[in-house]
Formats: sequence, C-alpha cells, structure tokens
Amino acid sequence: MTDSTVSPLRFGRMAPTLAVTDMQVARDFYIDVLGFEIRFENGDPVGFMIVKRDAAELHLTLQRAFKPASFNVAHLLVEGVDELHARIAAHGCRILKGIRDKEFGLRAFVFEDPFGNRIDVGEPL
Repeated sequence: MTDSTVSPLRFGRMAPTLAVTDMQVARDFYIDVLGFEIRFENGDPVGFMIVKRDAAELHLTLQRAFKPASFNVAHLLVEGVDELHARIAAHGCRILKGIRDKEFGLRAFVFEDPFGNRIDVGEPL
C-alpha cells in the first residue's frame, strides 16, 4: 500500500448517476422539489442531465426499463435535514427509514425518489 502523503494520486469530484424512467418527472422532482439547477442536458428529447445544488451533483440518465436497486444508491450530507425530510414527505415520496439521531453522529433518514432510487440523507449532529 502506498503512503498517501507521498503519492501524487488525488481524487477529484465523483457524482453518482441515477437512472430515471421519465426525464420530465425527474426534472420536476430534482429541480422543483429539491431545488437543484440544471447544469447540462444532452439529447433531443433529453436522455441525460446533470443537476447541481451547492456541492451536491447528480447525473440523471433515462433508462425506460430501469428496475431500482434494493439498497441505498447515494448518500447526501446536508444542513437542514428536518426541512428536507418535510419537503420530501410533503411531495409524497416514500420514506424508508424515518428521521432520527443515529449513534454514529448523524440525524438521518432514507427515502425513495420517484423512480425508487434509495437516497440516504444525513446531517452531522
């Protein structure tokens, strides 16, 4: 194993790609409900979109035959976890794990986006 203080290897940004079955529904949820901004769109009709809010970036790809995974596909750290939880619940998204303080130092919950992508959200206590 290489000592990271000597190695020139460095990692940059990593953004998860989430599959969606309807790009308009994705746009409505991620832009209108969560407040992300569109940074890039590709295709006509759009089949790929990059959205960003603050330091969080997601890549959305249109996959009409998509079947969601049975595990969390992204972890999002936020400030204002209670507000986000309320916003997601009001939109009617399925909350898989209710909001609570965790022994590992986060106030957290897990929800499914409109396509069944499971996203784990936390805020440091």
